[in-house]
Amino acid sequence: MELVIGTALVIFGVSLRFLPHSPNFTPIAAAALFAGVVLPKRLAITVPLLAMFVSDLAIGFYDWRIMAAVYFSFALTAVFGILARREKNRAPAILGGALAGSVVFFVITNFAVWLWSGIYEKNFNGLIAAYALAIPFFRNTLFGDLFYSAVFFGLWSAAVFAVRNWGWFRDRQMLRDPRF
Repeated sequence: MELVIGTALVIFGVSLRFLPHSPNFTPIAAAALFAGVVLPKRLAITVPLLAMFVSDLAIGFYDWRIMAAVYFSFALTAVFGILARREKNRAPAILGGALAGSVVFFVITNFAVWLWSGIYEKNFNGLIAAYALAIPFFRNTLFGDLFYSAVFFGLWSAAVFAVRNWGWFRDRQMLRDPRF
C-alpha cells in the first residue's frame, strides 16, 4: 500500500508540473510533507525527489547547484513531515511543516539563485534584490503548499474515516499503524 501511495504522489506531482499553473504553485512540497507523515522515511524523501527528477527530464535541467538547492528544500520538507508524524496532535505540526517548507524553499533557493545564477551582483544589495524580487513567487509557493497540503491531508482523513467506519478495504493492518 505504501508503494502505491508513493507512486500516486509522484504521478500527481509530475502531472501537475506539466499543466498550466502559476509559478511555484505546485504540489511537490505538499506531497513531500504528506509522504513524510504517512510513508516510511526513505520512501518519504524519495517521493519529491523522484517527482522533480522525472518532470525535470521533460521540462529541462538547469544549473546543477540551483537544482540541488531545490531538491534539498523538498527533502527537508519531507523531514518536516517525518517530524510531524511523531506529534500526538498532528494538525498544528502539519500546518507548521507546510509553512516551514515554504519558508525554507524561499530562503534556500533564492540564496542559490543569488549565488550561482549570475543574475544578481555578488554583494549585499544583490542578495536583497534576489529576495525582494522573489516575494511574488513566495506568495504562490505558500498558497500552493497550504492548498495542496489541505487537499492531501483532507482526502487522507476522509479515506481513513471511511475505512474505519464503513470497512471499505480489507487491509486493516494499515489502520493499526500509529501514524494513522
